[in-house]
Amino acid sequence: MAQIELRNVSKRWGSFVGVDDFNLTIADKEFLVLLGPSGCGKTTTMRMIAGLEDVTDGDILVDGKRVNDLEPKDRDVSMVFQSYALYPNMNVYENIRFPLKVRGIDPKTHDEKVRRASRMVELDDFLHRKPAELSGGQRQRVALARAIVREPNVFLMDEPLSNLDAKLRVSTRAQIKNLSHELAVTTIYVTHDQIEAMTLADRVVVMKGGVVQQVGSPTEIYDRPANAFVASFIGSPAMNLMEGQVSGGVFSAAHVEIRGLNAPDGPLTLGFRAEDAALAPQGSGQITAPIYTLELLGDATMISVRVGDALVSVKADKSYRAEIGDMVSFSIPNEICHLFNAKDGARLGD
Repeated sequence: MAQIELRNVSKRWGSFVGVDDFNLTIADKEFLVLLGPSGCGKTTTMRMIAGLEDVTDGDILVDGKRVNDLEPKDRDVSMVFQSYALYPNMNVYENIRFPLKVRGIDPKTHDEKVRRASRMVELDDFLHRKPAELSGGQRQRVALARAIVREPNVFLMDEPLSNLDAKLRVSTRAQIKNLSHELAVTTIYVTHDQIEAMTLADRVVVMKGGVVQQVGSPTEIYDRPANAFVASFIGSPAMNLMEGQVSGGVFSAAHVEIRGLNAPDGPLTLGFRAEDAALAPQGSGQITAPIYTLELLGDATMISVRVGDALVSVKADKSYRAEIGDMVSFSIPNEICHLFNAKDGARLGD
């Protein structure tokens, strides 16, 4: 069992705040993803949990025990790094075995543990090879096996897929998902890739500038983003955001008029997702504008228009054909609209 609590945890270097007043309880066996852009504090948070960074303020507890002052080796966590961190002079078998030797585990159990970990990540045919003889995906699997072999209470994964090409990212992501189900170990996973977060996580913590913006299941964060930043960060494509004015329940911006909104008069940021809107008969939609670009995605066609300084996209059928510059209308029903405060980006309404 490994329940992790972060209580008012902060990290500062002089006047620079890396993580500010982080509070969270991570349940036993939960797969939690820390998500955000570079510099948001997600890796620093993970490193504090691992003991690789000192906590400036606050407490970190594992199963109710304060671990702030424990050395990394005493925290019973296993970390998978972005850089793989393999020993080039050792073959795959010895790389996987290394944590067992360091921790003084009974040598009689090593072979069974190494081969079990190897089997779980499909490395049995590569145990004799050196890291230089492996592909990037194979090296990452060695790093995963080396973490598994220790049988820790907590897995920490710091952007483990970022060095892989797109196809390998998909297959390795599936492997991590399956492993987390099979091992049932508390896992904290750091990424800037929202697709990884959405597909892997039980819960997602979205961070910006060292501050938690929202915590929730992937569905909750996707359907009800807490603010415009979360809305812009989650989804592929990200949520369309348009700045405009509301007067008498009517939202107006360049090429846009949406009526019947329950919103106060004044500046407003209105958002909607590309897949929730639809094409409308010419001139009859809430947005009518010339096509800025068309992207054929295979299963759909993405149509984009300009609304002020923003590009606004809508998914159409894969058979849709038009030319750049042609006029197009989009239907934006009120029920798909998300409303955000124009000043601080906070979500408005229920």
